[in-house]
Amino acid sequence: MNLGQKLGRSVIVENRAGASGNIAAQTAAKTTPDGTSLLFVPSSHATNASLYKKLPFDTEKDFTAIGMVATTPYVLVVHPQIPAKTVSEFIALLKSKPGTFNYATASQGTGQHLAAELFKKMAGVEMTQVPYKGSAAAFPDLMAGRTPIMFDNVALMVPHVRSGALRPLAITSTRRSPLLPDVPTVAESLAGYEIQGWFALLAPAKTPPALVRDYNAALNAVVTDPAFVSRLNDLGAETMTGTPAMANDYIHKEITRWGGVIRSANIALD
Repeated sequence: MNLGQKLGRSVIVENRAGASGNIAAQTAAKTTPDGTSLLFVPSSHATNASLYKKLPFDTEKDFTAIGMVATTPYVLVVHPQIPAKTVSEFIALLKSKPGTFNYATASQGTGQHLAAELFKKMAGVEMTQVPYKGSAAAFPDLMAGRTPIMFDNVALMVPHVRSGALRPLAITSTRRSPLLPDVPTVAESLAGYEIQGWFALLAPAKTPPALVRDYNAALNAVVTDPAFVSRLNDLGAETMTGTPAMANDYIHKEITRWGGVIRSANIALD
């Protein structure tokens, strides 16, 4: 089942890539709030509110949430040359040699970057970021041990973990991942730590509440469809349902939370 089938109408996907999703968001914010144009966003929608000094839209005021779709955790991996085998050992290693170790990210301000900055802040350790142009660009140096530490999507890392090329230390969500069930969470050693990617469906602000509720019902039906759930689980993701109010609250909390981390780490994209 897909959203078009549930709604009984065609749903056309128009990809507006660029500027970490801001081009698509700007377009959606300016559309007529009649339900004909919606915006599918990743978690960068929340972090962009603080990463960019000026945006051509208001991340919260210009949108209303239809609902959440899914969440997906990151996994902290290290090259086997790193002697630490647990998060506690890893923290101790970093503290014994402050500023010695580099970690890879897919780019400045990405979820991978923020996962590491949150870890640094909560653990009281130092690492130096080496930003690449995407995860794939980082993998050669990660595999060779030149940049031996990375937080990244669990599904991307599973093949390298299973081959023995990388050692997993911990999952970044509050629950262990079915893809790596023997790998503990960061929070099991560092209480309160959590970060995961997420996806949500939004509508322009002032979209009629009745229409938002109808879309929410259709979205929740799709998200709980067994085939959809199974496909997401294969990718290391979990479905996420709820009301529009719950989604708006979740996104607001993410904007507030990551704004503090971003300002503390002095991260900016413009």
